[in-house]
Amino acid sequence: MPQPQQRKWPGQRGPQALGEIVSRLFTARGWGRRQGQLQLEQAWSEAAGPDIASQTRVNGLRRGVLEVLVGNAALHQELAHYHKRRLLEQLRRRLPGTPLTDLRFRAGVLE
Repeated sequence: MPQPQQRKWPGQRGPQALGEIVSRLFTARGWGRRQGQLQLEQAWSEAAGPDIASQTRVNGLRRGVLEVLVGNAALHQELAHYHKRRLLEQLRRRLPGTPLTDLRFRAGVLE
């Protein structure tokens, strides 16, 4: 006896791999970006140390440049002129899979 045909609706595809579905869900919900942001914040906190980390915030990573908000002008100058190279090297060690080419400090209001 022949099997009844399943009706396919427009745009409906056949069975999909669970990994593919989860990947699309992570992308749609932005969970991958949040996880990446948490990794950046953790690496920055470890590289900068508690004193500097408490006065700064990771603003984001764009095209290999990590932008960090700094709460006061004196610290901004100190980081940009005296600590940038050391911090960049430490961040590269802590984030080996992340293409990190530069570190940019921006004066800003911390929340």
